[in-house]
Amino acid sequence: MNQNFFTDYFAKLQELNQAWWKEMDSGKAAMNTPLNKALNEVSLDDTAKFMEKAAAQPAVLAQLQMEWWENQMQIWQNVTMKSDNEPDIVQPEKDDKRFVDPAWENEAFYNFIKQSYLLFSNKMKETIDSIDGLDEKAKERLGFFSRQAINALSPTNFITTNPELVKLTVETNGANLVKGMELLQQDIQSSADVLKIRMTDDSAFELGKDVANTPGEVVYKNHLFELIQYKPLTEKVNATPLLVVPPFINKYYILDLREKNSMARWLVEQGHTVFMMSWRNPDASMFDVDFDDYVVDGVVKAVDVVEDITGVSEMNAAGYCIGGTLLATALAYYAGKRMRSRIKSATFFTTLLDFSQPGEIGAYINDPIISAIEAQNEAKGYMDGRSLSVTFSLLRENSLYWNYYVNNYLKGNSPIDFDLLYWNGDSTNIAVACHSTLLRQFYLENKLVDPKGFKVRGVYIDLSKIKIPTYFISTQEDHIALWQGTYRGARNLGGKMTFVLGESGHIAGIVNHPAKGKYGYWTSGKVVNDPEAWLDGAKRHDGSWWGHWNEWLAGFEQGEPVAPRVAGSANYPVRGEAPGDYVRQKLPIEVSNALNEYHEVPEKTDG
Repeated sequence: MNQNFFTDYFAKLQELNQAWWKEMDSGKAAMNTPLNKALNEVSLDDTAKFMEKAAAQPAVLAQLQMEWWENQMQIWQNVTMKSDNEPDIVQPEKDDKRFVDPAWENEAFYNFIKQSYLLFSNKMKETIDSIDGLDEKAKERLGFFSRQAINALSPTNFITTNPELVKLTVETNGANLVKGMELLQQDIQSSADVLKIRMTDDSAFELGKDVANTPGEVVYKNHLFELIQYKPLTEKVNATPLLVVPPFINKYYILDLREKNSMARWLVEQGHTVFMMSWRNPDASMFDVDFDDYVVDGVVKAVDVVEDITGVSEMNAAGYCIGGTLLATALAYYAGKRMRSRIKSATFFTTLLDFSQPGEIGAYINDPIISAIEAQNEAKGYMDGRSLSVTFSLLRENSLYWNYYVNNYLKGNSPIDFDLLYWNGDSTNIAVACHSTLLRQFYLENKLVDPKGFKVRGVYIDLSKIKIPTYFISTQEDHIALWQGTYRGARNLGGKMTFVLGESGHIAGIVNHPAKGKYGYWTSGKVVNDPEAWLDGAKRHDGSWWGHWNEWLAGFEQGEPVAPRVAGSANYPVRGEAPGDYVRQKLPIEVSNALNEYHEVPEKTDG
């Protein structure tokens, strides 16, 4: 090993520690946040309740303890007397990529560490599940956070217990650790309250050139969003335009990545006149912007603009994730005010309307944690998108967090260039008032499915009043919007509903270009109460669901194709080339005077 390795490494370590302590002194370290304190208090309370129930069931604990000892002895015998092709006592899950190095299988020392660790992990989960009488929500939180802790302590995350890292460190004379320390220091400086590990090279992509590059013009801008009208790519276009409402907790170009990974470009190639909303990245000046503002000054206003530019009285609309929740709320708002909605069909990508089954994010959904998040947001003036990004990554911690920790900081590798990961790292803030509404009124209290539970500008939102045809696409492995939950939410609408289930997850299952030929989907002509019963009776199809959706949209084309539409109108002239200004806002951002540049004063109107 290089004789200067230790001096170089510890010099970097000292530099890193100084930066770390500076962060702590300024109050930015995670341990000083209200959220961290609330998480600790909730965890202690759950653990105390667990111990109380466990103490009353000593036979269960004794049995689990005995099984653990027996399995540990079996592992020892398996490792020391193992013959060729004899399987391990404890095997990783099929999708667990941590133990792929041959040494985990072939070298007794590492094989024993691996099996013992996996046994402990399995028994911890089994212990929590075996204790009766514990509140289900508390049990879910204990399972989630104990899994987080156990996976953080995986032997793959440490140099001395990971054979691949030991070999690499010797071969490179420790250069991997020195490089990793540099990457760690850079990530700490660009993180918020928690360490945000880069997933790709931020300099590898340029907005408007490599991603978000489908040709188009910005035809409208207010205090919340810019509206992009994409240029036609066909000789004729469909008579009915399409408005797309992306989530405001991410940037819109998840639907406009590289050319062969872009839904926006594909839709234009199919003859659609596509309008895409691009949300502003909130700063502290937007602390009081609430969900109803995104509905009325966002979606409803966008519909007005599309109608004016195209001259048509009806359009199709699609919403992704919380953008779909916005779209459904806007439709119910139209119905509640007895206004003509001007939307003839609505499509919802991985959209929750019924929040009673939120998935693993539910571990954070309780009053003490939400109150702490609200206090933290009010102090900053916004929900920091960098922290939110880490929260979502930790829902799949092994594949979306710790693998990058090992690759970047311990192997010293620069992340790969991948458009989807670049988008994932390009975070957005959330306005304080809106984030509180989402957490408290939707996730905690599930008010959106109550006809008298939630109001927009004084109008009750009753989803059953939505009578237009709807298309719901969800994905089988979605950990953010469980498909069973989206299915139940879809059942609250009053019109004819088509439900489709795609393979893969929240992003890859939706951004599934037909050219890939990668993931299939399920359809069924019947709508039943139970989502699992629906799946049992559904038919699987090869290929992307995009083609199926396009055929569904074609069913609402009553007129002949028309000449390609010119961008903008007299009332809404072109303001500039896509992708516009809002999508270029990077975190952290300062309070801006952007409101002063608008031709119209943003007011809270009835739409």
